[in-house]
Amino acid sequence: MTEGQGAGRWLNRVERVGNRLPDPATLFLLGTLGLILLSALAVRLDWQIVRPDGAVVTPVSLLDSDGLWWLLSHLVRNFVEFPPLGLVLVGLLGIGVAERSGLLPVLLRRLLSATPDAWLLPATVLVGILSSVALDAGYVVLPPLAAALFMAAGRSPLAGIAAVTAGVTSGFSANLFITGLDPLLAGLSTAGAQVLDPNYQVPITANWWFMIVSTVLLTAAGALVTRLLVEPRLDRPAARPGLPLDPAEQAAEERGLRVAAWVVIVLTGLILAAVLLPGAPLAGDGKHFPRWMEVMVPLLLLFFLGGGLGYGIGAGTIRSDRDAVAMMGETMRAMGPYIVLAFFAAQFIACFSHSRLGEMLAVAGGGWLAGVGLPPAPLVLAFVVLVMLGNLIMGSASAKYAFFAPVFVPMFMQAGISPELTQAAYRVGDSVTN
Repeated sequence: MTEGQGAGRWLNRVERVGNRLPDPATLFLLGTLGLILLSALAVRLDWQIVRPDGAVVTPVSLLDSDGLWWLLSHLVRNFVEFPPLGLVLVGLLGIGVAERSGLLPVLLRRLLSATPDAWLLPATVLVGILSSVALDAGYVVLPPLAAALFMAAGRSPLAGIAAVTAGVTSGFSANLFITGLDPLLAGLSTAGAQVLDPNYQVPITANWWFMIVSTVLLTAAGALVTRLLVEPRLDRPAARPGLPLDPAEQAAEERGLRVAAWVVIVLTGLILAAVLLPGAPLAGDGKHFPRWMEVMVPLLLLFFLGGGLGYGIGAGTIRSDRDAVAMMGETMRAMGPYIVLAFFAAQFIACFSHSRLGEMLAVAGGGWLAGVGLPPAPLVLAFVVLVMLGNLIMGSASAKYAFFAPVFVPMFMQAGISPELTQAAYRVGDSVTN
């Protein structure tokens, strides 16, 4: 058996194990039932934890009369007030229109097609990374396009597929821009941090600089590995002409891009004025952060929705308000599984917090980590490896982090690691093994 065959069989076994797992929503339901039983057991065993400030923390049973009443009376509130729910859905309303009108796929294709041959390889990896802005479009649109462009340049189409797939998968959590994943992760990090500090807020821009630097490093690494290790093993075919473009379709795209550009320019000017002018709506500080940062999700909605509408009207993919509303409806229909998952994840996290088991585990685990005396770097690296392994079994980024955040975010806070750093470490682990 060759090394490749052995690795393939191992990955097949991992995939079969992952397929045997229940749906993530079912896992959260089972986790909630387990928390109810554990809370009653913790009360019966009279478990107590002493916080660093000297306060004694005791568990709250979810199985007695008051606990069951709390669970039933807060069932709807837990779901409605689940931090990532509204953030993600509002942000994706605009992103969905930008994608379904054709704006984002056309921008990705134009960016890749306009790249000189000398920069084709790094640009292919970069566009793969940037495609996470367009939801999952990168997985569908980019591999055949990259293959055709590499073939036209006299290079192996397999190298193009490998490079763009590496960008789409390993760079899924990196980007130069805020994506729909940021409000999701920030909301879950906020919920985890509030186990210890009810006023703690994680902004959706918390990992922005980390994402930008990661994009640059991953682009360089992906291009280097493809150039040195992948392409030398592949045949180099003769150059072939690129894919012909329909003149009418190209003209429609040009009109759409011009209208979208003007819309984005106008929106940018208005928002800059609202941020920079004294007394403007977005000038100054909000409750936790600068005002413009606290409304980042609505700003994303305006930019993507405005650009998508502009492109759709110019290109003819949006002919009436019904078309735009239908695109939003299609996006929300695609988010149906996420909404179901969010309902059960919200109950799990709320029960974790109300039972005080989350706080007690965080204090106990954080005290143990502090007692071990490990510096933050090994702890963060160990968490990255844990997420990498978990990603082989459960692919959903939201489901995994909804499990990890309530435990590791407050626990690492006790060890001096911020929720923002824990979230960044999760992004790394969640992408590496894609």
